[in-house]
Amino acid sequence: MSDQVVVRFAPSPTGPLHIGGVRTALYNYLFAKKHNGRFILRIEDTDRTRYVHGAEEYIIEALKWLGIEFTEGVHKDGEVGPYRQSDRKAQGLYQKYADQLVKDGWAYYAFDTSEELDAMRERLKEAGSQVQQYNYVTRREMKNSLTLSEEEVQKRIDKGDPYVIRFKMPKKEDIRFHDIVRDWVVFHSSQLDDKILLKSDGMPTYHLAVIVDDTLMGVNHVIRGEEWLSSTPLHVMLYKALGWEAHIPKYVHLPLILNPNGKGKMSKRQGDKMGFSVFPTSWTNPEDGKVSSGYREDGYISEALLNFLSLLGWNPGNDEELMNHDRLVELFDLGRIGNSAAKFDLDKLKWFNQTYIRNMANEDLLPLVKNFDPEGKLEGVEDNFILQAIELMKERVTVLGDFVEMAPYFFATPEGYDEKVVKKRWKADSPAILLDLKNKFDSISSWDSEEIEKVFKKHLEDAELGMGKVMAPLRLALTGVAGGPGVFDIAALIGKEETLSRIDIAIEAIPV
Repeated sequence: MSDQVVVRFAPSPTGPLHIGGVRTALYNYLFAKKHNGRFILRIEDTDRTRYVHGAEEYIIEALKWLGIEFTEGVHKDGEVGPYRQSDRKAQGLYQKYADQLVKDGWAYYAFDTSEELDAMRERLKEAGSQVQQYNYVTRREMKNSLTLSEEEVQKRIDKGDPYVIRFKMPKKEDIRFHDIVRDWVVFHSSQLDDKILLKSDGMPTYHLAVIVDDTLMGVNHVIRGEEWLSSTPLHVMLYKALGWEAHIPKYVHLPLILNPNGKGKMSKRQGDKMGFSVFPTSWTNPEDGKVSSGYREDGYISEALLNFLSLLGWNPGNDEELMNHDRLVELFDLGRIGNSAAKFDLDKLKWFNQTYIRNMANEDLLPLVKNFDPEGKLEGVEDNFILQAIELMKERVTVLGDFVEMAPYFFATPEGYDEKVVKKRWKADSPAILLDLKNKFDSISSWDSEEIEKVFKKHLEDAELGMGKVMAPLRLALTGVAGGPGVFDIAALIGKEETLSRIDIAIEAIPV
């Protein structure tokens, strides 16, 4: 086995990429980058009955947005694409090794119909058996090459009877393997069934295909979710049966990601109920057209999402939380992955996103903010103006859409005024007070926030008015709401003419 680190991310195109899959891809990517290794993307599409149109394209696009770049795949039209097991099946790879396993006595042909399999399970259920599976006990009463004569088997094959190839799991054997997260893991073969390796349509199942592909591609570290832990003893046996024991990889089974309430594996059903997404980018179901939200469309920075996900199950060995790409690569260590499930803390993700936004240069935020303008409020607005609005708002927003949604008053005159604020802050004398202030503002020749503030405070002093008496109705006139950036900064940005105009409009529109 090569000393170079070789890892793979191998999603199935049965739907959109789950956020748990994103974390798996990220850990593989970071480990490969840390060790200057190879990172393979392989689409495991052997189960054609569950294939979902558009899922493969979605996976690739999501990884691209996240910046998780694979280094190896199929070259086509000058670009690198993923390997696909369906393409490799056409090359006869899997059939070859399935036949070898049968020849060497590690697998056998099974001709049982679905009705016969159902009948077997029903018999076991009626007999009180807790396990209804095709194994070393039940195989002896089924129609397979272990119970039929050689002549009968060949006759059935020649006649074109449908069959599968099953692995012949040993009756009594401890199957041990080492996991970097869980140390030594032991399964007894009596607990395991005879899994199908090659289906009746000639397509391999995941179990055969993954061993063949990992070995031929030189994969020496398998980093995957803990749901695959129970499949690992079969995989270890397949390496042994094929004479590839020297190629058994180092295993890392990642802990679960739990729902934000800490109950149960993070799921779309709970996400819909609790109001969080389980996908990196939005997904449109090709069957019913329903759209599921994604973190990109929800206004999250990809780097913030990855930083957050990196800490769901792994720790850097210090108190660091904010880590950019290079720092994550530098610190990533498989030995620091824990075996306890991690809760998906949405509030923590929001904190990461807020912090990343605050730390980004305004120029880098500009194109992202312009992408979050569903009502077209930024159309025709100069970039320099938007950059100034970003500077005023970046300490206050959580997601990218907040820039426009929370402060539409930068880009248009308020169409209405918050009723609660009007009731609390707009008094009978507010129109007269604002009119006097407007006249003072009208005399300003150098329109900037410092000069506006200076004139405002001088007016308060001359008129013997308290700050709240004037500031609250002025903010309401300019923005229509309470809260936000400094009023003088807002006035300076929207300009003198617009400021004076909004004061006039508010005086006319807001009832006393």
